[in-house]
Amino acid sequence: MQLRSSIPEDPEINLTSLIDVVFLLLIFFMVSTTFERQAVLKVDLPEAENVSVLQEQPDSFELVIDQNGQYYLNDRQLIDVTPATLRAAFIEAAGEERNIPVILRADAATPHHFVVTAMDVTAQLGFSRLSIATERAEEE
Repeated sequence: MQLRSSIPEDPEINLTSLIDVVFLLLIFFMVSTTFERQAVLKVDLPEAENVSVLQEQPDSFELVIDQNGQYYLNDRQLIDVTPATLRAAFIEAAGEERNIPVILRADAATPHHFVVTAMDVTAQLGFSRLSIATERAEEE
């Protein structure tokens, strides 16, 4: 008489504890390892004796136009409101560099033709990075 079942069961292998041990070892080695940076090559750099001061270009030009149409380039008031004066001020400030961004700030009461004149002058000089500054409207 057979009391046991004749269906054999497949053996199970539980990998959860093995994965836990591997992760713990990985964390242990990561924490206990010291990283040391060693210089392989020693380079003797030359020293400069005559240091000339370079004229720094500003990060951006800020052109402010007040309600009377008066131009201010980087907080310097221009002598008049003609396009030639504005052009000369940009040429003096930028030199040959034309990749410097220009930020245009105008008063809300500024006549429109002063803003358009400023945009025309910057475009004629080759400044392609023109931004118009605005203020955030207050929510009511």
